[in-house]
Amino acid sequence: MATSTVSRRSVLNPVSASSSNSISPSPDDTPRQSPSSTSLSSLESDSRLDLEHPNAKLLDTYGDEFQLPDFTIKQIRDAIPAHCFERSAARGLWYVARDIFSLAITFYLFNTYLTPENVPSMPVRAALWAVYTFVQGLFATGLWVLAHECGHQSFSPSKILNDTVGWICHSALLVPYFSWKISHGKHHKATGHMERDMVFVPKTREAYGSRLGYLAHELSELMEETPIVTAGSLIGQQLVGWFLYLFVNRTGHNSHERQAEGRGKGKKNGLWGGVNHFNPSSPLYEAKDGKLVLLSDLGLAITAGVLFLLGKNFGWSNLAVWYFLPYMWVNHWLVAITYLQHTDPSLPHYEPHTWTYTRGAAATIDREFGFIGRQLLHGIIETHVLHHYVSTIPFYNADEATEAIKPVMGKHYRSDVKGGPMGFLKSMWRSARWCQWVEPSEGAQGEGKGVLFYRNRNGNGTPPMKLAAPVGL
Repeated sequence: MATSTVSRRSVLNPVSASSSNSISPSPDDTPRQSPSSTSLSSLESDSRLDLEHPNAKLLDTYGDEFQLPDFTIKQIRDAIPAHCFERSAARGLWYVARDIFSLAITFYLFNTYLTPENVPSMPVRAALWAVYTFVQGLFATGLWVLAHECGHQSFSPSKILNDTVGWICHSALLVPYFSWKISHGKHHKATGHMERDMVFVPKTREAYGSRLGYLAHELSELMEETPIVTAGSLIGQQLVGWFLYLFVNRTGHNSHERQAEGRGKGKKNGLWGGVNHFNPSSPLYEAKDGKLVLLSDLGLAITAGVLFLLGKNFGWSNLAVWYFLPYMWVNHWLVAITYLQHTDPSLPHYEPHTWTYTRGAAATIDREFGFIGRQLLHGIIETHVLHHYVSTIPFYNADEATEAIKPVMGKHYRSDVKGGPMGFLKSMWRSARWCQWVEPSEGAQGEGKGVLFYRNRNGNGTPPMKLAAPVGL
């Protein structure tokens, strides 16, 4: 494989892939609450799409040649042992009880023993309480992941139990469960689709340039972004990214005019744009979703009421340490995990005429976060590729199922496991520096123009195309 200016960290397993053409029947494991404009009929059939000019190489950001996936959903499902699909309510509830117990015992121990009498030094107490917020954030993120399992119906065979547990757990973490579940299901149905995906849709070259006040052809001449600007953007993303996603659909698609019921007319992402996860009339939802959105809002209101009473009776500073700082850690991990699942120099994105379900689901990457990822966060970091193909497989069977699909996916299975947890954290910086916008590979023709890869102005990896200035400039 070609290498870029730094050693490649994304490992594409060199296993032979199937030679069958890519097709995409609508997967029966995807949440179906809202088959609106973001779950179109393109899920149901992936016509055989061949590049018109096979000699024009498609190059990812590392400079490696990319080829379209050539396996089928059926091959993926057939490769997975039947017992991997089995869901256990008892086992799922055990993990919920374990995570809640972990949260409760940690709270009890710190509040009982971390007192001025036992630890007279204020700086030491402050440092230990900071450890508390971090640890509680990890346990709460684990609970968030279990509610995520509920949303995909992989928690148990019972939809009622799944949605009850999911609503309670997510509401306790100030997540609008059903509202999130519906939009998240649409993300799974359109992963990697430039006009329908709901999560971390990258900027096009034109959009990136416009944000900076430049035309697309001028980007290849710009000086690199200073590291302090990159760091500032990352910090902002980790602090408020989750709030912006819920309140203004930040990083989600902005093609709301196509909403089937006409709800998207005149609505855009952004403040006061009418696109959010709380309003039943948001174009993210259909009319039939209204009661579920309101039920999600009710869960948030109940939690907000409980938190208000706790703050009033025990002090707002105590509540900030007990709940809100761990809550910010949860948001940090959630954004970081999602960002790195879908942002990497090796990953493609697709224009509508080139996208298929099979291709989009392969445009994800597994990473490694050691004990924390596999035990506390229930493997959500390590088995995400499988999750996009069969999201009803419970997390405790996902490792085995992942190994089963690797021979089918071959070189299209992507993982970045070097360095473990530190490698995971370092990849955030690499992705931020390498992945600034997407564009076609230089020289791509025909359908190849619809396969987009990350490029940047920092001199990393495959350089962006040099474009001529528009006529008249």
